Amino acid sequence: METPDPHNLAASGSLGENQQRVKDGAGLLTSAALKKLDEDLPWYRALPKEDRAWVSVVAQSGISSFVSWFINPELGVQSAGDMFAAAPPDLIRSISLQHTLQIVRCAVEVVEAYSDRLAAPGQEQNLKEAVLRYSREVAFEAAEVYARAAEVRGAWDARLEALVVDAIVRGDRDKSLRSRVSALGWSGVGKVLVMVGSTAPQFDDLRSADLRRAVRRLVQDVLVGIQGDRIVLVLGGDGDLFTAAQSLTPRFGEGPVIIGPTVASLDDAPRSASAALAALESISAWPGAPRPVAADELLPERMLIGDPLARGTLIAQAYDPLSASGGALLETLSAYLGTGRSLEGAARDLYVHPNTVRYRLRKVAEITGWDPLDARESFVLQVALAAGRLPAEF
Repeated sequence: METPDPHNLAASGSLGENQQRVKDGAGLLTSAALKKLDEDLPWYRALPKEDRAWVSVVAQSGISSFVSWFINPELGVQSAGDMFAAAPPDLIRSISLQHTLQIVRCAVEVVEAYSDRLAAPGQEQNLKEAVLRYSREVAFEAAEVYARAAEVRGAWDARLEALVVDAIVRGDRDKSLRSRVSALGWSGVGKVLVMVGSTAPQFDDLRSADLRRAVRRLVQDVLVGIQGDRIVLVLGGDGDLFTAAQSLTPRFGEGPVIIGPTVASLDDAPRSASAALAALESISAWPGAPRPVAADELLPERMLIGDPLARGTLIAQAYDPLSASGGALLETLSAYLGTGRSLEGAARDLYVHPNTVRYRLRKVAEITGWDPLDARESFVLQVALAAGRLPAEF
C-alpha cells in the first residue's frame, strides 16, 4: 500500500499530531544536530571559534526551517540563501559546498534517527520522506548559492587580475602588488617572465579559459591579461619558463610573439614586461625575426626606439666587459666592424696577422655571447659599441 504524503493529509488528525510532535521536538533535533556536527565533521571542529558558531547558526536555521515547513507546507521550502542570511557573507568562503551538504546530511540523519521518537504512531515513514524531500530542495538551493558566489568571485578575480597585469605593464612597483597576486593564488615560488603577443581571432571567454588551463598545466603561477587585441602572460615557477613560453606560441594570434627576460621575482616583472613590449614595438625593424623571439634578441632595435633598458643591457653585456678586458679586444672588434667585417682589413689596420684577429674575435664571442663572425650578432655588437661610446647622460 502506498505511503500517504503528509502534505496531502492536512486535515488528518493523525497528521496534526505528527506536526505537533515534530514542533515540540525542535529543540531536541537542534541539540542532536549540533552534537553530530561536532562528532562527525573534523573540518567543523578545526574551524575558528567564530566560524564554528556561525555554522551552528546555519544548522539551527536549517532544523528550524524544516520544522516550520513541516507544520505549514504551503509556506514552501526555505532556501539555502535564507539559511545563510543570518551568517556573514564571508562564511561561504570558509566552508565549501561539500561542507554545506554535509551539514544538510547531518540534519537529515538526525531527523531519521529521532523519527521513531518524534513521529506519531504509524507516521514515522511520512516524517522520513518529508525530511528527504526538504533536504533535496535545500541541497539544490545550496548549489545555486555557491554557484552565484563563485560567479561573483570569478568576476572579481578577473577584474583584480586585469589590474595586476596592467600595473606590471605600466611598471608600477606598488607594495600592494604582492598581496593582490596572493589573493589570486600566486604562490611566489621561483622566477618570472612576461610574454606578449596578439589575440587569436574571435578570442572570447571560452578561449581565455582554455588558455589559462593550458598555461597552468605548464607552470606553477600565471596571470593572464587581455588588453584589446593583445595578450600579456605573466609566468612564474621553478621550471624552465622560457621553454614553457615557447610551447604556448600556438595559443596566440598571427604576428610576433615576444618572450621577455626571466627575472628573479614578481617584483622585477615590470622589467620583463618593459623589455617584451619594447621588443613588440620595434620588431618590424627585423623582418627575419623568429616566432617566438626573446626580447633580448631585439636589443639593437629596442635601442633605436629609445629603450633605455636595451641600451643598459648592451653596455653591461658587451661594451663594459670588452673594455675591462684590456682594450685589445674592443680595438680589434672596432677595426673589424669598421673595415666592412674583413679579417684582412682589420689585420692591416692593427698591424697583426689575420689569425690574431680571428683569435681575438673568438674571445669577443666568449665574453659577450655574440659572435662577430655572424651577420646578425655582429650588428648587435656594432650597436653595443655605439651605445658604449655615447655620453652617459644620453
